[in-house]
Amino acid sequence: MRGAGILLHISSLPSRYGIGTFGKEAYRFVDFLKEAGQRYWQILPLGPTSYGDSPYQSFSSYAGNPYFIDLDLLCEDGLLKRSELKDLVYEKGRVDYGKIYLERRKILYQAYKRFDKKDEGYQTFVDKERYWLEDFALFMTIKELEEMRPWQKWPKALKERDVEALDLIKKKHADMIDHHKVLQYLFYKEWSKLKGYANEKGIKIIGDLPIYVAMDSVEVWAYHENFLLDEDLMPRYVAGVPGDAFDSKGQLWGNPLYDQEYQAKTNYKFYIDRLVYQNKLYDVIRLDHFRGFKEYYAVPYDAKDASTGFWLKGPGIKLFRTLKEHYGDLEIIAEDLGVITDDVRELLRDCKFPGMKVLEFAFDHGSMDSEYLPHNMIRDCVAYIGTHDNAPIEGWLKDLSKEDRRYLYDYLNIKKKEDARSTLIKALYSSVADTVIIQAQDLLGLDERARMNTPGKASGNWSWRLEKPLSKALAHKLKKEMILYGR
Repeated sequence: MRGAGILLHISSLPSRYGIGTFGKEAYRFVDFLKEAGQRYWQILPLGPTSYGDSPYQSFSSYAGNPYFIDLDLLCEDGLLKRSELKDLVYEKGRVDYGKIYLERRKILYQAYKRFDKKDEGYQTFVDKERYWLEDFALFMTIKELEEMRPWQKWPKALKERDVEALDLIKKKHADMIDHHKVLQYLFYKEWSKLKGYANEKGIKIIGDLPIYVAMDSVEVWAYHENFLLDEDLMPRYVAGVPGDAFDSKGQLWGNPLYDQEYQAKTNYKFYIDRLVYQNKLYDVIRLDHFRGFKEYYAVPYDAKDASTGFWLKGPGIKLFRTLKEHYGDLEIIAEDLGVITDDVRELLRDCKFPGMKVLEFAFDHGSMDSEYLPHNMIRDCVAYIGTHDNAPIEGWLKDLSKEDRRYLYDYLNIKKKEDARSTLIKALYSSVADTVIIQAQDLLGLDERARMNTPGKASGNWSWRLEKPLSKALAHKLKKEMILYGR
């Protein structure tokens, strides 16, 4: 079925409190999607972010980011007082993660202190999610006691999960542990309601699952046998990619790599548990860095950049056959961007997942052979102008060479530069691609200042947000285009 959607992370929604939440603006955005004839809302990972604020470097693959808990909804539930929020109103602009870190923890603790832990829904949640929640709450408690230092720098007994040392933490700091459990309940309670509302409106949520987990995460601390670590629990190799258009020396991500022998021996349980859990959170899962399931880039841990890395074999089709055998067909989009080899294409065909096409890539030193050009696209794909890693159209156009801009203008018959953005969007809507996702920034005509992420840039990412809700006029315009192009 042909359809379209919008890419907008939760953090980018308008809010009085400095970052988007699961509150009224999220519901208003769902209403906008419905009115605009959209079928999808794509977001980034929902996990709690660590140093650098990237949703792709989270403390947990299962836990949710407490920043997304809506404070007004907590007031409605009697967990906060309006008077307690008066000093939390932020100016419009980018997310100030440092300020939110200092202030949000205090106000959420107030909500926790008023929460009734005998609540039936909470008790059910704790029992059902115990397999990840216990370790996560303990992990975050120790991090706070250790001033948020990475777990590799904790005292030896805590780093190595000595039973007596952990039991002592559980006894002495039970309140802190319960605090983290309650916040996760509040997160999932609000998220479940929002997702349910979207589904009732006919909107599917596309979530995003990073292929790797962060080194400073509960998974590596609690289940380190899944990773290639040395006797000191430090990574032997870390993840990255070789040189590309973003960086000639490649990108050094720093995530620990999986022990593929152990994964095969355990029938890929670690991989599959993460996928199945994400399937409960979202309607469709975007699998980040799909190439890494066929082969992945390993860089020595002490390397200064990714230039010394080498390729190793990933789990391949065995993982996805095991997944299908036990859980049926999940709706998955494969992020197959970058340099893709024939064996990766073969894996994609075997899995029958739609891949991604990015229109901006077609005109960066483009040629008529580019698979990203509309006339070369296939139906079974998800097409984008750009993703969260690309500049919005207006910023991208400024950086195009004269040759690439001329090719773009000739290909799409663009006569005036002010028509370029709308023409690119219409070209994608009119393409054969079954699904088209457009960044909110492109629908609004914003430039590079609204970029969500610049790969290789260490700071200043992930902070863009809307200053006001999207308009009814834009919704009506999009609805007409959906009808015009059969979406």
